[in-house]
Amino acid sequence: MSRRLATVFAHPDDDTYGVGGTVALHAEPGIEVTGILATSGDAGLIFDSSLATRPNLGTVREAEDRASWAELGVKPALHFLRYPDGGLPGVPGDELVGRVTELLAEARPDVVVTFGPEGVTGHEDHIAIGEAATAAFHQARERSTGQGFARLLYVAIPQSNLDRWNALLRKGGMDPLDPTQPFVPRGVPDETIAVIVDCSSVYQRKLDALRQHKTQGELEDVPYELWPEVLGREAFVMGWPERAPGDRVRSDVFEGLSGA
Repeated sequence: MSRRLATVFAHPDDDTYGVGGTVALHAEPGIEVTGILATSGDAGLIFDSSLATRPNLGTVREAEDRASWAELGVKPALHFLRYPDGGLPGVPGDELVGRVTELLAEARPDVVVTFGPEGVTGHEDHIAIGEAATAAFHQARERSTGQGFARLLYVAIPQSNLDRWNALLRKGGMDPLDPTQPFVPRGVPDETIAVIVDCSSVYQRKLDALRQHKTQGELEDVPYELWPEVLGREAFVMGWPERAPGDRVRSDVFEGLSGA
């Protein structure tokens, strides 16, 4: 039985970081993925000027995203909404929610993954699409008459992970991550984490998928010794249904669902 997953993120590469390992683990025997990206990342980095120009960066990054999914072993139904990169907070909320709702209602995913309130890095686009995806999930779920919409998850970094990364940075003589600065990872309390997926067995596939985002120079600013730490596990907070205090941490985004 193929599971259905929908990802709703802001920029190409958000999806690879957030669920790349999970998707690779489910590539066999099969997983149906609907990928929704609110922007095409046209305001992003151009790591190598031979790869893109400012006018065509969005088109290039869409192609990079498709290539990253291929590295993970899946061919998702991808939807690029093509809102301005960095401009999601200015998009009318009803419009953004409406477009995501329609796509989710059509796909009827078992699980939807997006950003939580902290947006992992505090990026305003991340926060805006997370809020819109949450509203869209509930609208599509209430509209649905069949299966699907069993779980809403938020990608997250456990605070203990962030503390461990900072300890390794200090040991290497580098400055620790400062979550008060723009676009720097933010941790969430460990007790809020509902799912932790061990992606170590597909670490190389996730790394290869990230490397497809060539214009962004992925991981170039992350010390090599931290790569397994950053990519080896994927953690999620339960957005819906409400998680009861003391519930055990699950090891897969589909664990506990009917047929899982």
